[in-house]
Amino acid sequence: MANSPDRVRVRLSEISPRAYEHPADRGALVALRSLRGFDEVFKRMSGLFNERALRLMFLSSAVRVGPTQFPHLHDYVRDAAYVLDLDEVPELYVQMNPKPNAMAIGSQKPFIVMTTGLFDLLDAEEQRFVIGHEVGHILSGHAVYRTMLLALIQLAARVAWIPLGYIGLRAIVAALEEWYRKSELSCDRAGVLACQDPEAGKRALMKMAGGSTLAEMNPDAFLEQAREYERGGDARDSLLKLLSLSGQTHPFAVVRLAELHRWVEDGSYQRILGGDYPRRSSDRDASVGQEARNAANHYKDAWERSEDPLLGTLRDVAGSAASAGGKIFDTVADRWRGGSAQKS
Repeated sequence: MANSPDRVRVRLSEISPRAYEHPADRGALVALRSLRGFDEVFKRMSGLFNERALRLMFLSSAVRVGPTQFPHLHDYVRDAAYVLDLDEVPELYVQMNPKPNAMAIGSQKPFIVMTTGLFDLLDAEEQRFVIGHEVGHILSGHAVYRTMLLALIQLAARVAWIPLGYIGLRAIVAALEEWYRKSELSCDRAGVLACQDPEAGKRALMKMAGGSTLAEMNPDAFLEQAREYERGGDARDSLLKLLSLSGQTHPFAVVRLAELHRWVEDGSYQRILGGDYPRRSSDRDASVGQEARNAANHYKDAWERSEDPLLGTLRDVAGSAASAGGKIFDTVADRWRGGSAQKS
């Protein structure tokens, strides 16, 4: 596989992950980040995720990327860490597995795993996109909260015989799955910022849907598929779409490409490359309530675009939830911060 052409990429110094996070993802993360110490408490309480054991497993059964093993991938992960201004370059492992997949694992010292199925599917710039996507997960700190989702899924399975307990847990899991899907949209944006080639990101998403024969696919036709999916049909189609999301941690490929296309087209990508983005030093001052309102308003805007008959009934609900939810989050965050200040 030929290496991608050498070119200068803009370094996004001190970029906050809020710059690229989807509103629904950002709202949840800002709320959790405002509860200082929460992630540390969760890390210590959770015995379900043994990061050290997982690292040893990949160290023993996969190929660790470096200057002498997959050296071009080694360059890509270093470049992504440089562009997104990550403090430490994460380790990258290539695992023999025909199923195309990549993941960022860990919270103390996160690392990335890419399967051979995905490596063989993508060209050089598309690989840069995928690696940047995973570096985005690390910068956003998604691993801690994804671990919470996995723990709750396991707990839900154990209490499935208790009807009320299971129903309550399934509601929480469904909400976390929705956040998980939005975190994937966030990191598609991070991948494009890292490779600085939006078309490479779109190609990668198309290949994940239709395979390696890119000459047989057309981006405009693929976007039309997304528009048809978003429009839906009658109420039966709306219900089927909702049911199809149960248990899904990733958005469907047409949805991902359409969301990435909209983000690039609305100018957000170019504004960030031009230096107009929030810095990490301002993360502590981010308003939890405002981000909650942004998240609710995003859903309302998406439903306004949609011709889906079921979503049309939810537009006014989202508008009122945006205001009420924001006030609630502000109150909770202020109390937590006040309590933390008194203890310190």
